Amino acid sequence: MASTVDYIDVEGVKIPLIYEEDKRLPMVSMQLVFEQSGSIEDGKLPGLAKISGRMMNEGTSKLGSIGFAKVLDAKAVHLSAHTGTETFVIELSSLKESFEYGVKHVKMLLRDPNLSQETLEKVKAISIGSLSRKENDYDYVASNALKAELFKDTVLEHPSSGRVEDVKKIKLDDIKTFLKQHLVLSRAVIVIGGDITLDEAKTSVHALLKGLPKGKTSELPFIEADKESQHSVLERDTEQAYLYFGSPYDLKVGDSDEYKARVAAFILGTGGFGSRLMEEIRVKRGLAYSAYARVNTARSNVYFSGYLQTKLESQKEAETTVKEVIADFVKKGVTQEELDQAKKFLLGSEPLRVETLSQRLSRTFQEYYKGQELGSSLKELEKIKVLSLDELNDYIKKHNEINDLTFAIVTNSKK
Repeated sequence: MASTVDYIDVEGVKIPLIYEEDKRLPMVSMQLVFEQSGSIEDGKLPGLAKISGRMMNEGTSKLGSIGFAKVLDAKAVHLSAHTGTETFVIELSSLKESFEYGVKHVKMLLRDPNLSQETLEKVKAISIGSLSRKENDYDYVASNALKAELFKDTVLEHPSSGRVEDVKKIKLDDIKTFLKQHLVLSRAVIVIGGDITLDEAKTSVHALLKGLPKGKTSELPFIEADKESQHSVLERDTEQAYLYFGSPYDLKVGDSDEYKARVAAFILGTGGFGSRLMEEIRVKRGLAYSAYARVNTARSNVYFSGYLQTKLESQKEAETTVKEVIADFVKKGVTQEELDQAKKFLLGSEPLRVETLSQRLSRTFQEYYKGQELGSSLKELEKIKVLSLDELNDYIKKHNEINDLTFAIVTNSKK
């Protein structure tokens, strides 16, 4: 049975419900997704959504984090919260016989989260410790530096987890306000599947959501990457140079040519061995163990990015090579052999992308979230199958903006 989209009415609000029945195992999983509720809503407090999500993993005020975890473990119920750039997600999974027990505790968590000052200090201490350790993770440092350049003066210039100084500023009232504004019916989407009927799912979800405030939605902004090339160099005590690069990409989620971007990016840098960047940078020149590039697509932003690590003495050559490979790619396009290999992989690996229930539900959610009709992913594969070399190369040549590269490099000039 394929995943479907249905709706339930809760307090006069029409809630989308993405559902698939799968009786092969006596398991049920559910995601309660709140749209426009991730780090893009942080405002002037970077890390606020992440910290809010972590607070929701601390149980209820009545049971506390340990007590709440114990009662869930007793029934083998998994319950967790996390945030992305655009969404706030509460996940529940359990055996079928324990699912209603799990739903009951999700409802308890939503109504009575453990929002105490003591809990906040604990969460902040853990977050600060993690961020402090990441200061020596130079991939993390370079990646954040790249986004800071590409999305300067916007909410996306900040790491989603914030920085140490950002986390220290977050107060309990900030958390309470964020959760009150975002965990509301008007932003809710349910993704549910497993050994449960549609009617059972609707009954459980209605009981879970009833009583939540209706709240308000907010318009999700589209933030464009900076068109002006930048070159950011961060000095660290490192034995390798970390090169992260990116540029604007003239595309929005749902564009009719999105599948062409997928094929082009695969050939340029997403496809691993055989991709242009890997062939030129690793195979032919031995500058790096790996080189990767992709088109990042979300409703709120779309941009091109890539990365590699190289020896300190090879840094300039690697940077020049990246520019040359991308410029040549845009100017000359791809070969028939490259297109055939890309099609072979993208079409041949499709069964691996939909073999589990969670993968199928996730795909259906993405189709819904992007405003696409159900089954659009399969239609995209049909388009890829008949995509001609001339069509793809015409598309590639139109996207000269990826030559406007911004670099963020962590290096050690002294060595």
